[in-house]
Amino acid sequence: MSHPLTTTIIAAAESSGSTTTSACEDGENICHWVFEQTGDSRLAEVADWVVGKPSALVGLVVIGLLVRWLLHRLIDRVTRRAETGMLPDRVSRAITGGRMGAALNLTEDPGATRRVQRAATMGSLLKSIVSGVVFTVVALMFISELGYDIAPLIASAGIIGVALGFGSQTLVKDFLSGIFMIFEDQYGVGDVVDLGEASGTVEAVSLRVTRLRDVNGTVWYVRNGEILRVGNMSQNWARTVLDVTVGYTEDLVKVRRVLDEVAHDLWDDEDFKGLIVEPPEVWGVESLGVDGIVVRVTLKTAPLEQWAVARAMRERVKVRFENEGINLAVAQRVIWQESAASAASAEPTEDA
Repeated sequence: MSHPLTTTIIAAAESSGSTTTSACEDGENICHWVFEQTGDSRLAEVADWVVGKPSALVGLVVIGLLVRWLLHRLIDRVTRRAETGMLPDRVSRAITGGRMGAALNLTEDPGATRRVQRAATMGSLLKSIVSGVVFTVVALMFISELGYDIAPLIASAGIIGVALGFGSQTLVKDFLSGIFMIFEDQYGVGDVVDLGEASGTVEAVSLRVTRLRDVNGTVWYVRNGEILRVGNMSQNWARTVLDVTVGYTEDLVKVRRVLDEVAHDLWDDEDFKGLIVEPPEVWGVESLGVDGIVVRVTLKTAPLEQWAVARAMRERVKVRFENEGINLAVAQRVIWQESAASAASAEPTEDA
């Protein structure tokens, strides 16, 4: 049989323990420390809300900002390495030298600007994703620290994600395609591309849509998810392919020699030294057509300069051919007209 004083002490201890448990439900924290020092459960609970909760919340914010800063620093480092590229030491002649090259301010490696733009775009995208993920995690931990149950939020987020995945498949497809297009550097702002249904100069590239303007000035908006193929006429280098048609009576040896001289004169021209990046080549007879013989000459050029070089080449070929007495082939037209006498003789007579 227990003594009454012992029973009272045990009841007080149990009451104290229950009070501590009800006042401090989160384990070892400032609430327990204040209760151990003062023995006042109400003061311990107030201290927990006044000091403990704000400290924990501030700590979460600080940790989130620190993690975000470290990840952004890592992304910046990767971006700087991506800007340098992995090109071999020997590259083809860049758009350097010449009055035209200086005027266009094209005195650096033609791929360097593209690498910088792509790296900056990917860096910005990765930073946005990292910031969103860190903010979401900190927000959930913030709510949990305030004492609310975050399980329904996580479950709701999962359900919403599944619903959006089924209901917005096209949008998700556009975003994924946009990410891979930017990551793989398929094209960028300023490139001349052929997207199948539309072609022209790219004016803007986003994760969902690409905007380009064709030669007539029409602006096309193409969803990234619907782009099945991309023909880029602006990456690294381009080629001018010029087909010159001469008559069947012309000396092909002379024609090839003249074309080679005209092309090399353009190659040696100071205004085109940075625009034509390799010595020209005369490939020879391309086809034998109805109107004449097609001779092909090619010039490797800097990106987006193939059309200007082709126009200059045509002008010089025409002037040189006139001086050399070489005739360009023209479409042959034969007109047959029946004479009146033959028509009369062909008409049936009354005796017949």
